[in-house]
Amino acid sequence: MSGKPKLYYFDGRGKMESIRWLLAAAGVEFEEEFLETREQYEKLLQGGSLLFQQVPMVEIDGMRMVQTRAILNYIAAKYNLYGKDLKERALIDMYVGGTDDLMGFILMFPFLSAEDKEKQRTIIVQKATSRYFPVYEKVLKDHGQDFLVGNNFSWADVHLLEAILMVEEKKPDVLSGFPQLQAFKARISSIPTIKKFLEPGSQRKPVPDDKYVETVRRVLCMYYDIKAN
Repeated sequence: MSGKPKLYYFDGRGKMESIRWLLAAAGVEFEEEFLETREQYEKLLQGGSLLFQQVPMVEIDGMRMVQTRAILNYIAAKYNLYGKDLKERALIDMYVGGTDDLMGFILMFPFLSAEDKEKQRTIIVQKATSRYFPVYEKVLKDHGQDFLVGNNFSWADVHLLEAILMVEEKKPDVLSGFPQLQAFKARISSIPTIKKFLEPGSQRKPVPDDKYVETVRRVLCMYYDIKAN
């Protein structure tokens, strides 16, 4: 294994994108191997690298890690983005859990039919503006600090910014009623490591397109239709 973390996934967002975000936020350079064929995937399976027979998989510090949350937990702790004590870690876990739930409505969006995409877009915006964004808006307003937890930059801030940008891709003015989140977005986006990741040419992946969907379906033998939530 090389010194840099190595990510095994498709050339697209999916469950790996939050891992890319967190590594980038920590200023960590990483390599990627993109799965393009069923044969590549089966080679990983046969080699015993995929503990639960699924990706994402990340090689880091002599380990082959699977399970997205375990990978993110490890990176956050390793690079001091996981709070200073158990109470802060619990808050970070709660806030990340919320943004994870919101992202879950978006994750399968590219695999929906055109009709279901319109239904799902409405659901995403409704959930964001009525259930999730009000929580973070209140947290920021109540404590009056720059960051969500302990007034220090953490995994919770990275994850929330990622979620905000994903929802804005579905509705650009979705933050119009959330002044605290507007300021938060500007503030976190200006952090040097985040700013670099948001620039063209970074390892951040674009909105999934038909090529990405077809590759995932082919590699994972996904021949069934995804339904809207």
